[in-house]
Amino acid sequence: MNAILIVIGGHAVTVAEALVAAFAAPFALALLLGLALIRARGDSGARESFEARLAKLLEVSAETQGRIGSLGELLGARQGDLARLVSERLDSVGLRMGAGLESQARSTGEHLARLNERLAVIDAAQTRIAGVADAVVSLREVLANKQSRGAFGQGRMEAIVRDGLPSGAYAFQDRLSNNTRPDCLIHMPGDARSLAIDAKFPLEAFTAFREARDEDARRTAGQRARADVGRHVKDIAERYLIPGETQDLALMFVPSESIFADLMEHFDDVVQKAHRSRVVIVSPSLLRMSIEVVQALTRDARLQDSARFVRTEVGKLVADVRRLTERAMKLEQHFRQAQEDVAAVAVSAEKIGRRAGRIESVEFDEEGAPLPGLGLTD
Repeated sequence: MNAILIVIGGHAVTVAEALVAAFAAPFALALLLGLALIRARGDSGARESFEARLAKLLEVSAETQGRIGSLGELLGARQGDLARLVSERLDSVGLRMGAGLESQARSTGEHLARLNERLAVIDAAQTRIAGVADAVVSLREVLANKQSRGAFGQGRMEAIVRDGLPSGAYAFQDRLSNNTRPDCLIHMPGDARSLAIDAKFPLEAFTAFREARDEDARRTAGQRARADVGRHVKDIAERYLIPGETQDLALMFVPSESIFADLMEHFDDVVQKAHRSRVVIVSPSLLRMSIEVVQALTRDARLQDSARFVRTEVGKLVADVRRLTERAMKLEQHFRQAQEDVAAVAVSAEKIGRRAGRIESVEFDEEGAPLPGLGLTD
């Protein structure tokens, strides 16, 4: 009943106000007509006319009241339908909202479960990272000590060599004719000269070079690194390059890829000087590639040895086949000769058989002499 029916002059007229106005209008009209009758009491014709109009107005008022009642009933029914429709809509919205909230809760639960799984993975990764950090700290402590660093470089070099070559193709700490001991000697296939590898690398100057905070400290560390590497290259060239006993070049192993990168980037003059001294500076990856080349050469040498062995054995096999052919031909000749001898023996046997038959058919006289005319000779 509080629904707005019409807006008049900016005022919103509700259904209830319209019904009150409709009920009050006939009474106001009757009151006005009564006042008019009182004023026209002196004129009987006018009074009758007013009474007729009043009756008509009352009739119209009654009809209006009936229509207003019907309108009220209709509005009541419409209001009930509207309330029912609103209730149904609210129920539908409530159901959809409940389903949406349930789906959202399920999705949120799944996301939380995935988040927990990822957090578990992150925790495991963090644990591994902590272990790697501890290992890095231990490695740094190892590299800080010169003896430990030498053992670390030696161990890494030996691991690379062992992984790539058979046991008889290398030797660690073997003695040369000048009474020096390189860290590793690789025996080249088909060559009596060995390839020397040195795993002792001066790291202190490079550590100072990388940790330098200003240009002066960096320049000083760089000069020290050049001097240390140059001196080490000279020692390798003097100790491990022996004509007729070792190869024409030697390898200087750097156990760190990052230090090797710094050496290639900032100390190219040192690298070129080492090449002129027939000393090749290699990182772990380059040493592994060099070992793979030696392994390929060893494999080719073994294949060549195998090919020579197979060629020799095939030659021997051909000779055996040739001898077998000759002996088979001789055996065939023996068989043919034996067949001829057997045929001759058969002929002789046949003759002997005929002769024996004739002898059996000979008749003798009373004195034991054969009768003439029997022809015992061929």
